[in-house]
Amino acid sequence: MKGTRALIAALAALCLPSCTTDASVESDTSLVLDDHFDAAARAFDVPVDLLKAISYVETRWQHVAGEEHDLGRPAGAGVFGLWGENLDRGAAAAGVERDAVRDDPDANIHAAAARLAELASARGISGRDLMAWRPVIAEFAQNPDDEGRAAYVADVLRVLAAGVSETAENGSVIASIQPNIEVGVPEVTTIAAGGDFPDAIYRASPNYSSRGGHRVSLVVIHSCEGNYAGCWSWLRNSAAGASAHYVVNESGSEVTQLVRESNRAWHVAASYNCNYAGGAQCNLQGVSTNNFSVGIEHAGFASQASWSNGIIEKSAKLTCNITRRQGVVRDRNHIVSHGQLQPYNRTDPGKNWPWSHYIDRVRAHCGDGGGGGSPSGAIIVDSNNANNNQSVARIELTGSWQATTGTPGYYGSGYYFANTAATSAPATFWFHLPAAGSKTIDAWWTAGPNRASAASYIAYNAAGNEVGRRAVNQRANGSRWVTLGTYNFSAGWNKVQLSRWTTSGEVVIADAVRVR
Repeated sequence: MKGTRALIAALAALCLPSCTTDASVESDTSLVLDDHFDAAARAFDVPVDLLKAISYVETRWQHVAGEEHDLGRPAGAGVFGLWGENLDRGAAAAGVERDAVRDDPDANIHAAAARLAELASARGISGRDLMAWRPVIAEFAQNPDDEGRAAYVADVLRVLAAGVSETAENGSVIASIQPNIEVGVPEVTTIAAGGDFPDAIYRASPNYSSRGGHRVSLVVIHSCEGNYAGCWSWLRNSAAGASAHYVVNESGSEVTQLVRESNRAWHVAASYNCNYAGGAQCNLQGVSTNNFSVGIEHAGFASQASWSNGIIEKSAKLTCNITRRQGVVRDRNHIVSHGQLQPYNRTDPGKNWPWSHYIDRVRAHCGDGGGGGSPSGAIIVDSNNANNNQSVARIELTGSWQATTGTPGYYGSGYYFANTAATSAPATFWFHLPAAGSKTIDAWWTAGPNRASAASYIAYNAAGNEVGRRAVNQRANGSRWVTLGTYNFSAGWNKVQLSRWTTSGEVVIADAVRVR
């Protein structure tokens, strides 16, 4: 089961009286986790906010199916990413089967609560004083590294102190934590910057070797299959026998460098096959991929439904920096996934990594296109203005549009949907042209059975005159650029409007528009 949508299916049989459904919304994501956290907390006398905060740090409240990873430990699974003793002892203490813990969100939550209660009992800890539970949090981390355990505890306390809330596509709260003002976040001592990337904290790993004279010509994108502190601390453990050059945290607020780019990190256990990279660099056929690549790990799981805008932006900035310094070509044959290079036993960073948007943002950070331009002069207007170069591209929403990441395959960091209705409340994709000209318009959406079968895109020039339109079937041809037509635009701010005025009982998807 993968991400929020898989979580919904798994919880369907457990729907409590508070669960509701609404066939008119983009998809059925109205089930909640709060009730399941509450039940498990009561059953094992664990503070419910502590239970929620640990789950949030581990998986961002997504039910994940961890795949094999070179961390020197098993893959985690479920809402808590459980593995090792947390899985085995938690299942036994909760009286549930191991397979159920991996596959059933409710069993996973109860096993985690039972394990926390067991750890607390052994230390004589009980009650609602969240700060008193710090030793339990540290042991639950299953981290052999002192700094890694301290960072994990700080991450959990930070969530408790600030609070957090996640909502489903129809506005239902999946889970929430109100700020706990009594919780203090300890200072975590980190090593000062000093690596290749200025924004990184340098935490040296012993797991590296010589590149053997090879220069860097490839960047490999990975997912850690776990949380941030666990990722960087395990990859600097000599027993792991693995490493990466960088690790980016879940929100994009921090980057760790483990191995200098001049050295060979151990992140791809395969020789290079150029057939997996579009026929690029076939002169390196059979050479260890690690000899000429830089590896970037990302906190999270290949099976998760979405990646935060923060992690994508920070990673894109990092990749731009690497490619600029190392002279790496910025395309999908030179910026690749781990799963692409090892398709027989790896999938990371997973099918929901937004590749088109990611490469676009790498190029934007490097000043050679993307997020408002590309090498070919295209302008991309994303549904999230944070991803747009708003001097030439922006989106404007009128009426009741809702943001979501519910259906994988979206462009950028998510998309908007709205119910069809006899109303003039469009999504407007604005783009600025310095001079009049003929431009081809493409659109991107996520397909689904509840989508509008005749969603109209209407193009206007800067004077507000319609220059063309096309109705498309959004139930098909999803997750790729679909050409709408070629029209004559004028200098200034032109626009493409996506109308909601079509057959009732459907939804319209506003994701991205490309002008080329």
